[in-house]
Amino acid sequence: MQRCRAHVRHLAFTGNVKNFSSMRILNFLLAIMFVVFAFLQLNDPDPVIWILIYGAMAVLSVMAIFEFYPVKFIIGLGVVYIAYSLFYIPGVMEWLQQDDRSALFDDVAKMEHLYIEESREFLGLMICVAVLIFYWMRAKKFSRR
Repeated sequence: MQRCRAHVRHLAFTGNVKNFSSMRILNFLLAIMFVVFAFLQLNDPDPVIWILIYGAMAVLSVMAIFEFYPVKFIIGLGVVYIAYSLFYIPGVMEWLQQDDRSALFDDVAKMEHLYIEESREFLGLMICVAVLIFYWMRAKKFSRR
């Protein structure tokens, strides 16, 4: 908490308050988004793993609100998420070969075709990886200070 107060005072003197506030808002919105994603997994066939995936991202987003970026945790999650996403590549390739790719957003289609569910899960992991890359870049920026 002391670090946060000191940082706010520093921002007040440097005039960079707008950027600080917008990043806090972005991280707050990301935290809410990942909590909602985790909640939506309650009816998934394998809810525990997805609640853990999105829950870890929500926790990381809350940490980022306070500009705390645990680099080893970020890299570890990135490696795990990328490795796990490789299992979904065949489903994504099958989805990409379809004439009607809009079935990805159809609730009934996921029951008819396994590749729809696999593609959705792959895209969810890629959202996580994109946010992890963003946090890793922020961590590098803060380590230079």
